[in-house]
Amino acid sequence: MNYTLRQLRIFVAVAQAGSFSRAGSQIGLSQSAVSHSIKELEMQTGVRLLDRTTREVVLTEAGQQLAVRLQRLLDELSSTLRDVGRLGQQLSGTVRVAASQTISAHLIPQCIAEGNQRYPDIDFVLHDRPQQWVLESIRQGDVDFGIVIDPGPVNDLTCEVVLAEPFLLLCQENAPLASLPHVTWQDLQGAKLVLQDYASGSRPLIDAALAAQQVQAMIVQEIGHPATLFPMVEAGIGISVLPALALPLPQGSRLTVRRLTPVIERKLMLVRRKNRSLSGAAQAIWDVVREQARQLTEARRGDPLFEEE
Repeated sequence: MNYTLRQLRIFVAVAQAGSFSRAGSQIGLSQSAVSHSIKELEMQTGVRLLDRTTREVVLTEAGQQLAVRLQRLLDELSSTLRDVGRLGQQLSGTVRVAASQTISAHLIPQCIAEGNQRYPDIDFVLHDRPQQWVLESIRQGDVDFGIVIDPGPVNDLTCEVVLAEPFLLLCQENAPLASLPHVTWQDLQGAKLVLQDYASGSRPLIDAALAAQQVQAMIVQEIGHPATLFPMVEAGIGISVLPALALPLPQGSRLTVRRLTPVIERKLMLVRRKNRSLSGAAQAIWDVVREQARQLTEARRGDPLFEEE
């Protein structure tokens, strides 16, 4: 039998009001719509539920039994739906977030601190891993969401850009390139480069930038952890290309950074499984990360490294 929730609610309204017109007025339907709904319900149950007179409607014995039981069931249904709604909005529990090492070191700490302050009942758990692990953990549902470098076209993930930043040249402060007023990608022609390996989401973007600018350089070292770039360059092993988020430079180092032109940016994205809703707590932390990325963008305004010339 194809009963609808609408039919059942209308029947309860009529049973309580004792009138089609009064019930219709209470629930915002015309008298004829109410009457039609009751007739459909009676046809589907195969029993008369109401006796109609010119002035009122009276419940039959079957109608009385249905009204009593149905009211209890509808009250329970409403209570259940309210509980589910509160659960979806609950700002407590554990939220697991995955991010690559540079992002984890230079953006996520502020996000955790802000999240702890705003939502003390939410445990923000960070998984600091290479980009491909981050993407796979999102797909497998091991984390609620992740922050990654633009992974390119992906059909099974929902991505939101939260930060765009340029790649920069890293070199010794007394290096020839450091004295140039403007450093172009072409100035890297034939240079010895120390770069992160392909566990980093930035590496394919750097390779693509070098290829697009027709730069032939020698990759002399490929390292896993971004912090290792600084001592490698300071030791004179080579120069490097790194994202702005890798700043600041180590205190006391003899290193400097220069903007590379034309400007080539990488995009940081919040990523979650497609067609999967976040819990209320996870959505709250997602919003915190978005806000912290926006604040970082605002803080960079006026810095020559980030302003268009």
